[in-house]
Amino acid sequence: MGDAGEGLIDAEDRYQQRMAEREQDKQRKGVVGADPERARRRRNLDLAKAELEHQRDATTSEIRREQIQQALAEIDRQIAAI
Repeated sequence: MGDAGEGLIDAEDRYQQRMAEREQDKQRKGVVGADPERARRRRNLDLAKAELEHQRDATTSEIRREQIQQALAEIDRQIAAI
């Protein structure tokens, strides 16, 4: 299959893992059946957080990593406020 195929399999595995984690979070926090606007906002924050975590893991710049950590902290604060 080669390196490209292995990368696709790894990406699919990470995607499945994130989806399972999100579903668990929803069930644990009672987002299912909640106010649709709050649920939409929560989904957006979860997606933004996942993207920033990916960027943090991929970056080699310590300055950029610190910026991302600050952004993640802000997203966590907003999630807690929902």
